[in-house]
Amino acid sequence: MSQTIATLTLNPAIDVACVAAEVHPTQKIRTTNERLDPGGGGINVAHVVHELGGETLAVIMAGGVTGRLVEELLDQAGVPWKSLPIVGRTRICLNVQERASHLEYRFVSEGPLIEAMEWRNSLALLEELDAAWVVASGSLPRGVPEDFYARVAAIGARRGWRLAVDTSGAALRAVMGHGVDLLKLDHGEFESLVGHPVRGQDALAAEIGRVLRAGAARMIAVSLGPDGAWLGSAAGLTYLPAPPVQARGAVGAGDSLMAGLVLGLTRGMPPDAALALGVAAGSASVERYGTARARRETVESLFRQIRAGTLSSAEDPTGGPTTDTTRLAG
Repeated sequence: MSQTIATLTLNPAIDVACVAAEVHPTQKIRTTNERLDPGGGGINVAHVVHELGGETLAVIMAGGVTGRLVEELLDQAGVPWKSLPIVGRTRICLNVQERASHLEYRFVSEGPLIEAMEWRNSLALLEELDAAWVVASGSLPRGVPEDFYARVAAIGARRGWRLAVDTSGAALRAVMGHGVDLLKLDHGEFESLVGHPVRGQDALAAEIGRVLRAGAARMIAVSLGPDGAWLGSAAGLTYLPAPPVQARGAVGAGDSLMAGLVLGLTRGMPPDAALALGVAAGSASVERYGTARARRETVESLFRQIRAGTLSSAEDPTGGPTTDTTRLAG
């Protein structure tokens, strides 16, 4: 049985990261420490899965010289890929870290217009894909219909692979209830989904339980950045705080969490252990400069720390047992 975690990135990018002393309008901003990474949600997931020793395949749509550079960067990283050509040029995104304030500025371009034949080619490829999971991650580029991920879910139901989705807005609403195995959202995306602010862990637990009962997906993960993450499933609700780390950059941290979580599930881990691997991967990514640059040894160390935490029972709003993982002992 395949153990491959395939990822789908319709709007990949070249992520340019650099450091500036200060950022001011109208002035030339001199930068240092420039680096290039292949970016986009699915690419980031594949990169981290590969780093953690999992089998992966990054399926991307790429065009122009920038698209070829993404492919070259994936080769340098050792990440297997399959590229579907497009007429437009792959986008470039910029991340600037300001040394004076320790703030991070992200400039994210919208990317090319995708023609109908191009996005249909990606669906045709998925019809032939042999994988355990497909991770569809990122916003839909211009020209791709809002129900695209719902069409991916239908293919997964026929092919027998499991589907994880990380998106927002209309694309998220269109895929809910279509047999998605895992929905991953950040706190803001979750609030947009439920239509109101959700403050406090008790409120989050209740809302995640409600959305699960409504049949949005079989599992729902909500990442809270430095405050950790929740995972809801038929097994109950699990909350894990993030271990304290020195933050050097947050680009791709949520994708790293998704990578660890799906890899754990692929390896047969119970949901709480898979979430621990996800939180460890996300935290390790934050420690590194660049996009989704988690190191395997750091992830493994953080995973052991998280799993050494104290487990206690808590009330589960879905009606089943809940594991509430408290802050790390010591």
